[in-house]
Amino acid sequence: MKNVKIIIGLLLVSAFAKAQELQSYIQEAEANNPVIQAYELRYNIAQEKVNEVNTLPNTVVSAGYFVSEPETRTGAQRARFSISQMLPWFGTITARENYASSMAENEFVEIAIAKRKLALSVAQSYYQLYANKAKQDILDENIQLLETYERLALTSVEVGKASAVDVLRLQIRQNELQQQKEVLQEDYLAEQSNFNNLLNRKESIAVEVVPEMTIPTEDPMYSKEGLALNPELLKYDRLYESIEQSELLNQKESAPNIGFGLDYVPVSERPDMTFSDNGKDIIMPMVSLSIPIFNNRYSSVSKQNELKQLEIESQKNERLNVLETAFAKATSQRNQARIQFNTQEKNLKQANDAEEILIKNYETGTIDFNDVLDIQELQLKFQMNQIESVRMYYAQSAIINYLIN
Repeated sequence: MKNVKIIIGLLLVSAFAKAQELQSYIQEAEANNPVIQAYELRYNIAQEKVNEVNTLPNTVVSAGYFVSEPETRTGAQRARFSISQMLPWFGTITARENYASSMAENEFVEIAIAKRKLALSVAQSYYQLYANKAKQDILDENIQLLETYERLALTSVEVGKASAVDVLRLQIRQNELQQQKEVLQEDYLAEQSNFNNLLNRKESIAVEVVPEMTIPTEDPMYSKEGLALNPELLKYDRLYESIEQSELLNQKESAPNIGFGLDYVPVSERPDMTFSDNGKDIIMPMVSLSIPIFNNRYSSVSKQNELKQLEIESQKNERLNVLETAFAKATSQRNQARIQFNTQEKNLKQANDAEEILIKNYETGTIDFNDVLDIQELQLKFQMNQIESVRMYYAQSAIINYLIN
């Protein structure tokens, strides 16, 4: 059996160099993953909307020509030219910018959530690759061990202390282990493809995983109070704030709008008269006020915003319950993995002791190859279970990191 001695994991300071290998994969995934890139583009779009709302309404320019020129005391009016500009109430544009910025913050939180989920997926796939590779190594060791037993059995057959059936049983067992290894190799290639897709690179690229891992002697301590900083919950805080900004904008938009304009009317001179204002053009400054007398719309929006805030509070409480349940489950399964690992460690030690007894019996000429196969099968079972316990421990630790850190 290969006793695993190297401690690795994002949780362990002593294994920083090994953990850095996984961390580099996570950083590569964050830089290349199309899902993250899509979220970042959405964030850039949301930021650009801040510039979009920082504008005034269109300036209105109009011109008209009198087909039938109206006569006035100072002459005939020939045409009319107008320009006008509406201005929102004081602070409305700032309120729009604040609302657009709050929506951009929502998109930024979505990026943080997506990166956390991606890091979790990369870590779990990495641990799956490690477990698969470690199981293949264990199968290789057991196949070599069976080959050694086969040579012992052949020697025993020659001296009449074993039958050819014992040799065949050992060969059949080797074939079974070889089959398990080949199946694991196919699973490894499939998982490697999944891992590379998470990093958005060619599926055939080989993934380097650490050769050995084990469960640390002590677990890092986490408190579920750290859940309050999880982006999945912060998202609801940002949504709540965006509704607040939406209501402030609604209040500003319910105020009157002010407009300023200018009319210019060219006037023809009256040829039959002479006086000081003959043919004097008309210039008329204008001020307008747009008053929302029927403001049921704004009252309805205020009521909707109030209800949305209540909805967001309920959604946040529900999500907190889900995260707390996930944290408790991950912690429990991580503890279970430690218990299973320690149990397999004890069982494996006892199986090794039994193996040593059988080898000593061979020296005295009383080896039973049926017992050899039984012990070998137990050893393999305990070794496989131990590897699976290590994988489960780190997979659940990755979930805890996602929830807390």
